[in-house]
Amino acid sequence: MTILYFAITFVFPLALTDFLKGLMTDMKQIDFENGTITGNIINAAVPMLAAQVLSLLYSIVDRIYIARIPGIGSTALGAVGLCFPVIIIITAFSNLLGGGGAPLFAIQRGMGHDRKAGRIMNTSYTMLCGCAVLLTILGLVFAEPLLKLFGASEAALVYVCPYMMIYLLGTFPSMAATGLNPFINAQGYATTGMLSITIGAVANLILDPIFIFALHLGIKGAAIATVISQCLSAGFVLYFLMKKAEIRVRLLQHKELPGSWQYAKNIVSLGTSGFVMQLTNSLVSICCNNVLAHTGGDLYVSVMTIISSVRQMVETPILAITEGSSPIISYNYGARRPDRVIRAAMTMGIMALVYSVLMWGLILTKPRFLIHIFSSDQELWKDAVPAMKLYFAAFIFMLLQYTGQTIFKSLNKKKQAIFFSLLRKVIIVVPLTYLLPCTFHLGTNGVFLAEPVSNVIGGTLCFVVMLATILPELRQMKEQG
Repeated sequence: MTILYFAITFVFPLALTDFLKGLMTDMKQIDFENGTITGNIINAAVPMLAAQVLSLLYSIVDRIYIARIPGIGSTALGAVGLCFPVIIIITAFSNLLGGGGAPLFAIQRGMGHDRKAGRIMNTSYTMLCGCAVLLTILGLVFAEPLLKLFGASEAALVYVCPYMMIYLLGTFPSMAATGLNPFINAQGYATTGMLSITIGAVANLILDPIFIFALHLGIKGAAIATVISQCLSAGFVLYFLMKKAEIRVRLLQHKELPGSWQYAKNIVSLGTSGFVMQLTNSLVSICCNNVLAHTGGDLYVSVMTIISSVRQMVETPILAITEGSSPIISYNYGARRPDRVIRAAMTMGIMALVYSVLMWGLILTKPRFLIHIFSSDQELWKDAVPAMKLYFAAFIFMLLQYTGQTIFKSLNKKKQAIFFSLLRKVIIVVPLTYLLPCTFHLGTNGVFLAEPVSNVIGGTLCFVVMLATILPELRQMKEQG
């Protein structure tokens, strides 16, 4: 045990640091201004795809191992699902500050205002640190009552509370890795952004079985492995942005705080769309777990955990394509190159569409294959297969939402981005989650049906409004030269 602790704490991080220092000596920066649009998107999206896939390992690997803990696997898996809202909230604040700051940062770089770009990044980082401390304290104090609010039964609390308390200790490294990585990508260092995620994912992959099974820590071990992995990832991100990046990050000095107020307002304003999107995901997760716990019991909470995990998997390449395209769209918008903005948006849409059609077909024809990744419980399969087919019935329409949201955010269209984030989840999904099972007597099917209905309505409206508002502005920009 002592030897293992020493290896994890000292030897592994040092060896990994030396390896990555060697890799960073040959980091290539993507030329957003002169490179081909398709080439730029591919060069940005492929490393980001790898990063997103690896990022899934933080949570997916946990769930795979937890589901296979002898005797308690299915129960423990459902318990972890109850933590999703809290985890999503932490991610939401990361997106608020990182996702809000990075497009503004990229626009200023496109204008040639590197000093303003640096100020934006430093403001985001300073707010992120303060936010992480506050969330950690609040989470540790209110963890148990929040979990009960989310639908945790007394039996589930035995597993979910220890996991949640340990996970909360990794709030800062989690937010630092997630919130600052967009600034690495916005400077064109897509491969470095990938490496930052790779470090944490690989570490988690190695440490999970050690802590869960070898050290017999069970669900607590999964949380410990995740926190250690997040620390390694955050350490790499901070090292690169403080020592290696073209524009480097630091905390704002006290005298700089008054002059950064406007930057902070703009960051929060633009980041609110991503924040709302994540926060509403948390709200939907809470509502779904509550309704499912009453209409189907803990078994259906486990079913929703699996479906949410599958959704994370299949959404990952879409996120990589859209987020990889975002700095390219923002940079060329700031440089007043509307033709390149349109080409980037079209390339993004076509690439995401091809993938979505293929994955949609796989989900509808081979649901058992995807479910088996997370659970081999045959009883669970009986309910999970029809639930998954229903949940993903209109998966293709979700692409319209992602495309519209990405373009709105990339072009600093705050109001539109926020509105459509609220529309699909708060205005459509949440009411339907209660109305369909209760008022229309659809039971658990009603919970899973709310998602495809929102995809069709919300996704279509978001895309249509984006085309109607953005295209005329870009045409006008082109005419003005």
